[in-house]
Amino acid sequence: MRTVLNVLNFVLGGFLTTLSWLLATLVSIIFIFTLPLTRSCWEITKLSFVPYGNEAVHVDELNPQGRSAIMNTGGTLLNIFWLVFFGWWLCVMHILTGIAQCITIIGIPVGIANFKIAAIALWPVGRRVVSVETAQAARTANAQRRFQ
Repeated sequence: MRTVLNVLNFVLGGFLTTLSWLLATLVSIIFIFTLPLTRSCWEITKLSFVPYGNEAVHVDELNPQGRSAIMNTGGTLLNIFWLVFFGWWLCVMHILTGIAQCITIIGIPVGIANFKIAAIALWPVGRRVVSVETAQAARTANAQRRFQ
């Protein structure tokens, strides 16, 4: 089912959103001061290409022992820079694509996936795209660690 939904996403406008993320990735590579954003751009490009079966998870959920106040502060500063220069137009693009997809009945699940990616587009630094199963395992392990 995931494959069918991923193909449907690609046909109904996912290729445009993926191309936009690829463009953002290339721009972040070209400008030296945006190199720290390249990893985040690439991660969300993967999510935009195949949104079903994948999920964007913050690195603190995947590796809670690796938390660092300095890295979190740097990530926040990068996210603010991202929001001002790149995030808002990628978010708007995902919202408009999601609305266009929701107009058709068959496109509603794909439109909802675009709305989820739109929220991630605003604040992507520090997120990794992993399978849904890996994300669920990380959340379960974190919950068990907290409540023991």
